[in-house]
Amino acid sequence: MLIFRQLFDSASSTYTYLLGDAQRGQALLIDPVFEHVQRDTALLRELGLALAATLETHVHADHVTAAWLLQQRTGSRILGAADGGASGLDRALSHGDRVDFGARYLQVRATPGHTSGCLTFVLDDESMAFTGDALLIRGCGRTDFQQGSPERLYRSVQAQILSLPSHCLLFPAHDYKGLTASSVEEERRFNPRFGGNSNEADFAGYMNHLGLPHPKLMDIAVPANLRCGEPDSHAHLPEEPTWAPLVWTFAGLWEIEPQALEDSGADIQVVDVREPDEFNGPLGHIRGALLMPLAELQARLGELDRARPVVTVCRSGTRSAQAAVLLSRAGLAQVANLGGGMLRWRAAGHAVQGGVA
Repeated sequence: MLIFRQLFDSASSTYTYLLGDAQRGQALLIDPVFEHVQRDTALLRELGLALAATLETHVHADHVTAAWLLQQRTGSRILGAADGGASGLDRALSHGDRVDFGARYLQVRATPGHTSGCLTFVLDDESMAFTGDALLIRGCGRTDFQQGSPERLYRSVQAQILSLPSHCLLFPAHDYKGLTASSVEEERRFNPRFGGNSNEADFAGYMNHLGLPHPKLMDIAVPANLRCGEPDSHAHLPEEPTWAPLVWTFAGLWEIEPQALEDSGADIQVVDVREPDEFNGPLGHIRGALLMPLAELQARLGELDRARPVVTVCRSGTRSAQAAVLLSRAGLAQVANLGGGMLRWRAAGHAVQGGVA
């Protein structure tokens, strides 16, 4: 079974795509964004997928790729265009190449014009294509920097993308209006730059008079992406919590395992957000835990030492997940949820105070 996820970076309006083979447990990420490494690795872990490689549709000018950082954390390979000029690639891709993930694969099509090294990735059954900035929904990427050429882009899109089957779904690298996908048939008919009776001269005239300012992050993003996202100083890498072995979830919070909490020592504040009858009920509670029902949490923030880590606990880990979010929003910097709550704590055989044996 094919696993497909479309992920979004709101700062740059960038789409990242995850494609996975569920049976073989292998995945690819197309156009990953540096700031979302935790999100993407959490999703891979929760879906039971190993990241085989990251793929770049082109050298981006509006965000920094996560390719290098993902390689450091997962061992994934970095794939990009042979004509893109990036150093540090594990594999340089050219037109006609194939990228395998499990039993599935992507076909590589060269679609230069937005930049000289633009690639489009087509799923093996031609049901989906990932067009980067070569073709956007009812638009396309600009052609006025990074060796761009309107004539080359027009020919690329017509020959390599709009020649795909009509039903093929198209997924761009960006969208600024909240649109998520299109199809070959739609873009043939309705794209104002490529559709209808337009020709290469019409397209070039349109593109040569856009008058757009350069992307704000261009001077930072392009040099970084020519290094596959490796920072010029590793001091700029995202910080990971050091007070306990934690796991970032796709839901967007840190979790701690029962054994890790048991081993972490007395410096952690355990906040139990259940009601008093649950705290003193059959499941019992963790020794030393502070009873602070979720409804009272906001009013009782002053009882917590902001310099010490906090672990939130409830019956199943659901209410305490919300408590962890509330505490983080309140400015506590070291907060994690006990995944699975007291049910998991008891099932793992950890000691409790009170409760039923």
